[in-house]
Amino acid sequence: MRLLEVENLKVHFPLASGQSVRAVDGVSFSVDEGASFGIVGESGSGKSTTAQALMRLVDPVEGAMRLGDHNLSGLQGESLRLARKTIQMVFQDPFSSLNPRLRAGQAVREPLDLMGIGTKAEREAKVDEMFAAVGLHPDAKRLFPHQFSGGQRQRLCIARAMVTEPRVVVCDEPVSALDVAIQAQILNLLKGLQRDKKLTYVFISHDLAVVQNICTHVAVMYLGEFVETGPVAEIFANAKHPYTWSLMAAALSPDDRDRDRDRFTVSGEPPSPINPPKGCRFAGRCPFAQNICVTKRPELTKVAGKHRVACHFSETLTPPLAELAAKQRPKNKVTSTPGTPP
Repeated sequence: MRLLEVENLKVHFPLASGQSVRAVDGVSFSVDEGASFGIVGESGSGKSTTAQALMRLVDPVEGAMRLGDHNLSGLQGESLRLARKTIQMVFQDPFSSLNPRLRAGQAVREPLDLMGIGTKAEREAKVDEMFAAVGLHPDAKRLFPHQFSGGQRQRLCIARAMVTEPRVVVCDEPVSALDVAIQAQILNLLKGLQRDKKLTYVFISHDLAVVQNICTHVAVMYLGEFVETGPVAEIFANAKHPYTWSLMAAALSPDDRDRDRDRFTVSGEPPSPINPPKGCRFAGRCPFAQNICVTKRPELTKVAGKHRVACHFSETLTPPLAELAAKQRPKNKVTSTPGTPP
């Protein structure tokens, strides 16, 4: 059953000059109940802004967001506050997202207090339940955030997010500030909680391995737009967009890169989100770009099942080897845009 629906979401931040930063510029997706939807991309692609818009921490300038019977984009004031019982967030930095003046038990109980959920005794019992669920000892309720390790603080943040029994949890880079061993523990915890509590996740990450580990579907985001979406297994086995290939190449271990020196890579910086290109926003960095890429924006088009790609040449391009890329590069090279790779 479809639980979360987002249609044509746009988040623009106005500047003093009268222009706007187009952080999120027209993304649409849906998430089924119990699924995990990942959004990946490099820094500045708009992933975290999308997460914040879902929580209404920033207001979209356009678009619709629905969570079950709630129209998230239309709620205000008390209605929005109460709706947040059903959608909670785990932030990237577990230290800065906790109030240093609140003891751990108070921090986890705070959402219940603010929303008036249960009696005092029921709230305390719920806090004890959540501490046990995330692997924290009940005695830890008396401690302050600075007395926990990084992994323990993130467990505390997860307990706080889960305490209202939400239907959707938005995870914004929840393991990026942790070392690798602790990352695995937190990911296993999230998967266990999802199974036990039938949770739905929207998972933001720049780490493809993390997304592959926990998500069922994924969207690849570039400069405020989705360039490729689909089931995780399909994307990782049969990626079609050159930007997705570049992310996969960047995620290779040093040994893999040494063994495969012809792995597909791109150079250069993304264009400005204040004045994005008229056509494909990746064209200036793409070795396959032709004139149509500069003049016409590609739409997300179905290639197989639920797999969609925004690329004019997705049906003809082959997987990410630079040697093959050079052989199959279109003959009609881009000449009209300075700085575009030949």
